[in-house]
Amino acid sequence: MVDTAATSSTISKIQTKQAVIGVVGLGYVGLPLALAFSSDGFKTVGFDIDDSKTNAINGGKSYIKHIGGEAIAKQVQAGTLAATTDFSQISEADAVILCVPTPLDEHFEPDLSYVVSTIEAIVPHLRAGHIISLESTTYPGTTEEELVSRVAAAGFEVGKDIHVVYSPEREDPGNPEFAATNIPKVVGGHTPNCLQAGEALYGSVFDQVVPVSSTAVAELTKLLENIYRAVNIGLVNELKVVADAMGIDIWEVIAAASTKPFGFKAFYPGPGLGGHCIPIDPFYLTWKAREYGLHTRFIELAGEINRAMPTHIVRRCSEALNTVKKAVNGSKILLIGLAYKPNVDDARESPSYELLNRLTAMGAEVSYHDPYVPVILPSREHSHWAGTKSVSWDQATIEKFDLVLISTWHDCLDMGQLAQWSQFIVDTRNATAGLPADVRAAKTLKA
Repeated sequence: MVDTAATSSTISKIQTKQAVIGVVGLGYVGLPLALAFSSDGFKTVGFDIDDSKTNAINGGKSYIKHIGGEAIAKQVQAGTLAATTDFSQISEADAVILCVPTPLDEHFEPDLSYVVSTIEAIVPHLRAGHIISLESTTYPGTTEEELVSRVAAAGFEVGKDIHVVYSPEREDPGNPEFAATNIPKVVGGHTPNCLQAGEALYGSVFDQVVPVSSTAVAELTKLLENIYRAVNIGLVNELKVVADAMGIDIWEVIAAASTKPFGFKAFYPGPGLGGHCIPIDPFYLTWKAREYGLHTRFIELAGEINRAMPTHIVRRCSEALNTVKKAVNGSKILLIGLAYKPNVDDARESPSYELLNRLTAMGAEVSYHDPYVPVILPSREHSHWAGTKSVSWDQATIEKFDLVLISTWHDCLDMGQLAQWSQFIVDTRNATAGLPADVRAAKTLKA
């Protein structure tokens, strides 16, 4: 077994729960991770540039729907969890885990500005014995190029003084079957010493750690997971358009195919891709592959199909309105669900925004209802919608709309009420499947 004094000291502190864990970026990945370590008895400090998040945590409050405030308050009161915007406190941590955004720019190329700025913010506060782990999804080589190079330039020997690992996040917000710690944790290290330290760090709270031979293998593992989903969703979205043209219910087809006990896994169509992972991550590999003179044709084709789905949905809305001799221009349309998936408050990259934009550009008067997104917050991509509020859920409000478009369906919503109150429903999620056949035939159009 490889070892150094710094490695032994850090691992010993982890094993005795004397290590201090720092988590940088307190969003949908970082906050659950900070809670996992603090709940297991580690003193955990969360770092973020957004003081509204750090203030909320220190006040025992949550800003993410599926994470209860009581869980945060319990750890804050126990003294195992705190949050700060002061990055100088990095020096007090033994392990620093980076959970910052890795978006695409306007040219669909990787934007590593958050990763780079975070590394540069913590490097002045590093000391021997630190473990640094990157969890943000990125292309193979990022950990070596961006983390290792900067740590080495600061005068540390990576693998001896500082241990650098990559361990991709596997959060599934809103999924009650999986908490942060019962999902196997892939870990790759820059050196064998780094891997040993990374296994100790994550093995202290995760049920299973899956070591791999390098940080690049771990980086590509995460991309493969998301590319697999993106390509299969692209396939079923393409089949949906074909099935619509043939008058076939694609949802019935998928249900029938799912009865095969081997060789088939169900993926479902929708209005487009949402969330931070699936619409973005595959293009990190597409970009990196070009460096080697290669073209990732499956990935790019799936991306084209998935990005085209809002066009298909808008066309179906137009067809629905045509049945009652109305045009999109001048119609009042209610979009149900701004979040990108059911039962969460996460609207990152949600295709609902694209639907809002397209229908509005065609002259429709568009509103939305989402109990988990009561108001649209400012963002780089959707600043023109900032401050728009969710309309109320009642008969007087809903019956005024010419068309209801279901983009995301939350379990807390009442389909019986919506069917009774609405004039017509375009359903992109098969949410109306439980309605009586005569009601579906009269009031709904699957899209």
